[in-house]
Parts: sequence; C-alpha cells; structure tokens
Amino acid sequence: MASQTLRNSTSETARLPSEITQYPPPGSEFPAKIVEKLKNNLVFRSKWAELNGAMGDLGTFIPIVLALTLAKDLNLGTTLIFTGVYNILTGAFYGVPMPVQPMKSIAAVAISDPDFGIPEATAAGICTAAILFVLGVTGLMQLVYKLIPLAVVRGIQLSQGLSFAMTAVKYIRNVQNFSTSKSGGERNWMGLDGLILALVCACFIVVVNGAGDENDEIETVRGSNGGDDEQEEERFRKVERLTKMVSTLPFAFIIFVLGVIFAIIRQPEALKKFRFGPSSIKIMKISKHAWKEGFIKGTIPQLPISILNSVIAVCKLSSDLFPGRDFSATSLSVTVGGMNLVGCWFGAMPCCHGAGGLAGQYKFGGRSGGCVAALGAAKVVVGVVVGSSVVRVLENFPVGVLGVLLLFAGIELGMCSRDMGTKEESFVMLLCTAVSLVRSSAALGFLCGVAAHLLLQLRKIGRNRACSRGVMSA
Repeated sequence: MASQTLRNSTSETARLPSEITQYPPPGSEFPAKIVEKLKNNLVFRSKWAELNGAMGDLGTFIPIVLALTLAKDLNLGTTLIFTGVYNILTGAFYGVPMPVQPMKSIAAVAISDPDFGIPEATAAGICTAAILFVLGVTGLMQLVYKLIPLAVVRGIQLSQGLSFAMTAVKYIRNVQNFSTSKSGGERNWMGLDGLILALVCACFIVVVNGAGDENDEIETVRGSNGGDDEQEEERFRKVERLTKMVSTLPFAFIIFVLGVIFAIIRQPEALKKFRFGPSSIKIMKISKHAWKEGFIKGTIPQLPISILNSVIAVCKLSSDLFPGRDFSATSLSVTVGGMNLVGCWFGAMPCCHGAGGLAGQYKFGGRSGGCVAALGAAKVVVGVVVGSSVVRVLENFPVGVLGVLLLFAGIELGMCSRDMGTKEESFVMLLCTAVSLVRSSAALGFLCGVAAHLLLQLRKIGRNRACSRGVMSA
C-alpha cells in the first residue's frame, strides 16, 4: 500500500513540470480574454440576417441626417465617419445591435429654427453628452433606472413606437420636403416613389418576416390513410423547405438596395456629382452665443429624451430581447456621453442610442454586434470615399420605402409593451403614452406616469390599512 502511494506521488511529481508549462505566463490571459470577447461580440449569427438587421435603423437615420445636410449644411462625410466608428465600437463592446441615432430633439430645433445652426446643435450635443457622462460616472443614472417603474418605461417605449409608426405612415402617404421638415401633397400611386412601391415593400416584409416571431413553426397534419402518408409528408416537407428559404431572405437589405437603384434611376446625374475623397474635418468654433442658444433650445428639451429613451428604455429593451445580456444604465450613459464629447467637436451630428433603433434592427434580424459593426464599416467607407457628395443619391431615395422600414421598427418597439400583467400597470403605461404623444413630450409623459404610479400605490396602502383595521375591530 505504501509502495503504491509512493508510486502515485512520484508520477504526480513527474507530471507536474509538464503541466505547469501549459499555463500561459502571468498577464497574458487578459488580452486573450479581450480578443475572445471581441470575436464573440462581432461574430455573425447568420450572415444575411445580420446584414438585414443593419438596415433596421436607416428609417430614422437617413431622413434626419439628410434634412440637416440640406437645410443646415451639416458635414455629412464627417458625420458618416464618426457614426460609423461609433457603430463599430458599440458593436464590439456590447455584442448586440446597439444603434447609433441622431439626437432627434436637437435635430428638430435645428431644422425648424433659422437661427439655430450647426454650431448651436454641436454645442447642444456637447452639453447633453457632458451631463450624461457625469450621471453615468457617478452612478446616478443606474439609481434612476432602478427607481423608475416598469409601467412607465413601457409607456415611453409604446409612445416612441407609435410616434415612429405615425411618422412612417406620413412618409408613405405624403410627399416630404426634408429640408423644411414639412409634408406636401399626397403621394402618387405610380412611379419610383409611389404608393404602390411602398405597399409592395410592406407586403414583402410581412410575407417574409411575418410578425417577427422566431418560433413560428409549420404544423404538419398527417393523413390517416396509409397509402397517402408518404405523399402528404413529402408535400409538407417541400412547403416547410420553401417557407424556411423565404424566411431567410434579407428583405430589408433587398429593399434598401432597391431604393438606392431607384434613386440613381430617378437622378442619373447624381453619380456625375460625386467627388471622391473624404470631406475636410475641422475643429468646430463655437461662440458664447452658440453655447447659450444650444443649451437653452437644444440641451434642455433633449436631455429628458436621452435619459428616458436612449438609456432607460434601451436598458430594459436589451434585457427583454437578449436575456442574459443586461447592460447597466451607467455604461450606456457613459458611451453616449463619450462619443459626443469627441465627435461633436469635429462637426459630427450629436448622436445617442435609441430603443426604436434597437427594436428595428432586432426586427430585421440583427442579433450580434457584428450587425452594427458592418453598418459602421459601410458608413466609414462611404464617408472616406465620397464624403458629403453621397447626399446627391440620398435626396432621391424613395421616401415611401424609408417609411416602410420605419413603420416596422416602430411596431416592433411598441410590441415590447405587451407584457403588462395587471390593469394598474396598463393604466399607468397608457396614461404615460397618451400624454407623451399628445404633447410630444416624453418628459411630461414620464412625470404623469410616475405621479399616477405613486397615487395608485398610496391608494393601495390606504385600502390595505383600512382592511387590516376592519379585521382587528371584528
């Protein structure tokens, strides 16, 4: 027995040096883990589905950026390069299709106010980013996220989704002038930007993607006659193969490419106006007046939207769509702040994350960070190769097609609010939604939703105390 123990210990000692040499040297595990995480975050779950998902955010990105370029001479080339870099970095960091969208409130003021130009918009973006960055670094944003009731978050998501959907219907039905942000007359039925084209694209998405449920299955009903079983089973197999093949079509990517082709057909001279090479990137000069106007007119209305829709709603939506991949409000707040504190100084459009963009990219098949990284790489290439001259093609892009993409993104975001389990939660959610839509203010809807939630909780506490007193007296 002793000799066996001695042999075992001797063999263990003999194996020990070879085993030790297999471990990596100290300090080499950290970069290896980083590289492995980046690979996992950027890998395509499905090639065509991820490319398809990259189109899910263009329904909001293109109209806003195009309007600012035409109305305020936004440096489109610089914006494409910086937003492309943002897409690549956020895709690598988060590992999900985290969107990069223009700050809508700042953009709306810039388009509608003749005295609010790019310097003021840049100043507003920097101020908003600085506040979000501080809220994230100090941990206050995470505290706010934990305190906000779920029903209020769902109300914000539903209002944003319905707002997207209603804007999309306006894009589809009416002629749009993005340079003035106004709608014209009704859109013609025929033509390369007609109603029929938009309706065909919408029907194509429904046929291919359905309601967006990944768990759709074909129920096969087998016959009872023994001789027909094999033929019927073969028929159902063919139907199932055909359905699977159709469901894997990159419908959004096909629609976008089709839109680019139609834009070139509508204005062939646009290709002649291309100027190869990136736009000049310069540091913005912002006057004191621009800082003041930017903060008052831009930052103040944008800040509650960024906090609620770009951070709080995105945190909740990411946990719903990607279980086990929860992201803290702190990280989202810091990334929104960080990317604008850099890019805005060079004239890039102020950007943020958005629940609508995340829902849209998920709806169209985006499941990994590779989805937005591919979109970012395409933006960088376009920004470097042709710069701001790409606006000549985008201004002829069929607006009805953009409306279709935006419509389904808005519906997907609104559908995330279907998990309210009680009448009280539904009441708070719908109140928040109604106020947000009627007054076009997410901040006001948020305050009304929180107030309703607190009143309902106080009412419940009062009723419980009354019941307990009644039981004790009895």
